[in-house]
Amino acid sequence: MDFQTSVKICFKKYAIFSGRASRSEFWWFVLFGFLGGIITWIVDVMIFNYPAEANGPASLIFSVILILPSFAVGARRLHDTDKTGWWQLLWITVIGGLLIIIWQATLGEKKKNRYGPPTKK
Repeated sequence: MDFQTSVKICFKKYAIFSGRASRSEFWWFVLFGFLGGIITWIVDVMIFNYPAEANGPASLIFSVILILPSFAVGARRLHDTDKTGWWQLLWITVIGGLLIIIWQATLGEKKKNRYGPPTKK
């Protein structure tokens, strides 16, 4: 899956927490969020004259837009490794966040699991 397709799918499945997401779908969307965060930060500093340490309006709007699809694709990614999306609550802890990153980087199951069939390549 490529960058553009991944972002389209994640916004199409904006609040769908069921099913599975491939590694490429998840990580391309993470890259989109990271790059979008940098761009909105630059817009806030250069155009809106916010200090570099503060969150300006562009950054806040972008974050609000991405919060739900980020949790949704994260849950679907964990489903691909046959884990419940509720494991994302481990982000509250530092050690748990590292565990989630490892799980999200792990190759998904090749066969149907309790969350559905594997994603198509």
